[in-house]
Amino acid sequence: MSMFLDTAKIKVKAGNGGDGMVAFRREKYVPNGGPWGGDGGRGGNVIFVVDEGLRTLMDFRYNRHFKAQSGEKGMTKGMHGRGAEDLIVHVPQGTTVRDAETGKILTDLIENGQKFIVAHGGRGGRGNIRFATPKNPAPEISENGEPGQERELQLELKILADVGLVGFPSVGKSTLLSVITSAKPKIGAYHFTTIVPNLGMVRTQSGESFAVADLPGLIEGASQGVGLGTQFLRHIERTRVILHVIDMSASEGRDPYEDYLAINKELESYNLRLMERPQIIVANKMDMSESTENLKVFKEKLVANYDEFDELPQIFPISSLTKQGLSTLLDATAELLDKTPEFLLYDESEMEEEAYYGFDEDAPAFEISRDDDAAWVLSGDKLEKLFTMTNFDREEAVMKFARQLRGMGVDEALRARGAKDGDLVRIGKFEFEFVD
Repeated sequence: MSMFLDTAKIKVKAGNGGDGMVAFRREKYVPNGGPWGGDGGRGGNVIFVVDEGLRTLMDFRYNRHFKAQSGEKGMTKGMHGRGAEDLIVHVPQGTTVRDAETGKILTDLIENGQKFIVAHGGRGGRGNIRFATPKNPAPEISENGEPGQERELQLELKILADVGLVGFPSVGKSTLLSVITSAKPKIGAYHFTTIVPNLGMVRTQSGESFAVADLPGLIEGASQGVGLGTQFLRHIERTRVILHVIDMSASEGRDPYEDYLAINKELESYNLRLMERPQIIVANKMDMSESTENLKVFKEKLVANYDEFDELPQIFPISSLTKQGLSTLLDATAELLDKTPEFLLYDESEMEEEAYYGFDEDAPAFEISRDDDAAWVLSGDKLEKLFTMTNFDREEAVMKFARQLRGMGVDEALRARGAKDGDLVRIGKFEFEFVD
């Protein structure tokens, strides 16, 4: 089994805020001491940090749940609970993070040490010292901690490489990578020898350097899932230059020009924007006897079928076996990289507008529905958050929650929907009677 893993689905849960405390100052010579309960501590965030030492998402294969610690509860003497430590999760460079529910991209992590909070910890609940007023100098009210953010994430690794090698299986991509870099890819005389992307660093004679990725061989229908399918096509998206390797000896019995058209069609079908990347055609296996004549025919077909307004791609005849033409190819690749900008991977429609935790201000504060047993069901982010943070062990807190519901217009809305005195109202598993 391959140890390379480039996709993973995980669940993250930030820590809940600590509950606030109800306490009173009771000291011998301090009359009317008043409230003295402190606030709860903040829950821990879940933070992704880029680690350049990681190469795959293998760490997420068996560990799919990440939960930060909750904050400490508030204490007497007005002392706040300690905030929880953030949970640090290391990810490899090139990791794209999506919200699995919405499909929106939260962040694209490409720089070593880059950090992003994927789940925000809840704030601590307020202690009763916060609720003291001239009218109520000794409140028995405290808040529960705010729940931490919980979400399911889709991780996708797209390796960081300046140059991508593409082409049919057995055209010599792995051999080329092995002679121009120190990489040691598996090389064999059969299709799909390469089943994982291989990465290597090139250093030209003029001192230029760049990263090259050898991607598993494509075949017709790859963009629809044939062969290795789209499993590795994603890795070419970060590259700025494509080296299109073609077996000019036609040793597999295929036409080199038809190979060229077929691979470009798969790239275009997978992502039209891949065709924006400049290509260099690498005519490989020129040490074979038929290659020179095939290259001549290839060039004629290329010129005859190319749009006159488009610039013809450069063609470099090479032999990975004899190392013929490699230095010229690498110098030209470095030169093309220098004048090729980074390509934007995602447009604004794919990105989450704001990494925001909390209820949506534009969303309705609550919704009313009817259960099978005729009970009225209240739901909505704002209402559910108030409910979760209410300490129902304290009568004053319960009365405060009732006033908040009335202020939100829940009573009027229920009345308008036909609720009558004594009807059952449900929030989650909590039930109470409607009083008209």
